[in-house]
Amino acid sequence: MYIKRILLVVALIGLVVLGIFSYNIYNYIFSPNTAFEEQKVTIYIPTGATYEVVLDSLKPHLKDVSSFHQVAQKKGYDPKAGKYTLERGMNNNDIINRLRSGNDPVRVIFNNQERLENLAGRISTQIEADSTELLEAMKESEFLQQNEFTTANALGMYIPNQYEFFWNTSAEDFRKRMKREYERFWTEERLKKADQIGLTPHQVTVIASIVQKETAKVDERPKVAGVYMNRYKNGWKLDADPTVIYAIKQENNNFDTIIKRVLYKDLTLESPYNTYKYKELPPGPIAMPDISSIDAVLNYEDHKYFYFVADVENFGYHKFAETLAQHNRNKQAYVRWINQQGVKR
Repeated sequence: MYIKRILLVVALIGLVVLGIFSYNIYNYIFSPNTAFEEQKVTIYIPTGATYEVVLDSLKPHLKDVSSFHQVAQKKGYDPKAGKYTLERGMNNNDIINRLRSGNDPVRVIFNNQERLENLAGRISTQIEADSTELLEAMKESEFLQQNEFTTANALGMYIPNQYEFFWNTSAEDFRKRMKREYERFWTEERLKKADQIGLTPHQVTVIASIVQKETAKVDERPKVAGVYMNRYKNGWKLDADPTVIYAIKQENNNFDTIIKRVLYKDLTLESPYNTYKYKELPPGPIAMPDISSIDAVLNYEDHKYFYFVADVENFGYHKFAETLAQHNRNKQAYVRWINQQGVKR
């Protein structure tokens, strides 16, 4: 009887110990372990990050770092690069599962970049790859040759839009994806339209970039594109101020400068981008054209206008003319207005 009592007491103690142990284990794994008040926080895990690096990133957001560490060790957690969202009230098990398989995509947005350098800088703020890596990938000669691009026209491969990427996308994978998007954009219908107007996709993009710089009004772009197509088809020089501005910036190696007025002396600048001097299209786009500008060239308005100038009575739009005499009359109003504003450059 005495032995039975001892065994019973031992069994009860064992059950209590087991209960306490199980309770602690349950708490370690399933009790909420977040220390932030926000509904969500974002964690970025760099490529090649060690467990210690991840733990350091998590520490400010955990109530009990020790319990997380123990559960992570038991579950054999191995860091994976990416962007992860933690939600208030998550337990250690939830957090580890999220860090294992919850890599969130990021929205990458870009438009109207003037050069590959600007594009690389813009993209580097949205994914892990830095601007140097991105620019090197964008300018890689082997890639450009294989895909029939040059450093001058490579900007045209990046169609401005909104895309989903994983944050840890490499520079090469970004470039590869954008090449696929370029091929997807240039549908059979668009290629056929380009062929019908006697242009290659590269040439369409160059003219579209000029249209983009000439007018911010989407509804006016087909009309402006029609002017440039009339000049191009008739063997005229394009005489486009935005190309001269680009040439000046390139000559001075300063793309941050703001030029509001093109002077007569600028028209003699020696540059393949100076369309007042050369009939040939520039070797590449002078900016990243919107899809609306590309489609404006492909579907340009069929009219008889060869000239246009800013309309000072309807800002943002332009006055169009068929003859130089009519254009000069329109131009006088603009010159008077710009002189009144004191714009000298």
